[in-house]
Amino acid sequence: MSIQYTTVGDLKVGSYVVIDGEPCRVVDITKAKTGKHGSAKANVVAIGIFTGQKRTIMAPVDQQVEVPIIEKHVGQILADKGDTVQIMDLESYETFDIERPKEAELSDKIRPGAEVEYWDVMGRRKIVRVK
Repeated sequence: MSIQYTTVGDLKVGSYVVIDGEPCRVVDITKAKTGKHGSAKANVVAIGIFTGQKRTIMAPVDQQVEVPIIEKHVGQILADKGDTVQIMDLESYETFDIERPKEAELSDKIRPGAEVEYWDVMGRRKIVRVK
């Protein structure tokens, strides 16, 4: 599994965290100081990379959380199969099917021969940019 660990206090807006087994991008963090003997707590709001769902965690700032390791790759589209796209990795020449992006600005640019940047996160792949 491609995961690292960090503390809740080290997370920043724009960084990535795993919440409920789903890799997410942090969009908001609020930290609350507590009383004399309590530890400071942080409320982290994040959006799922694959699902687009909003997820939150409330935890002490010194608690360990999982951070997904994102591998960025470049591939070329071989075929548009409707719901999926066939891509060949330009380094390893491996071919595989990947889910077509739901975002209209990406989906409209997909055509055979186009180069794409895709991310491999926790064994799942997603197209993030069409060049």
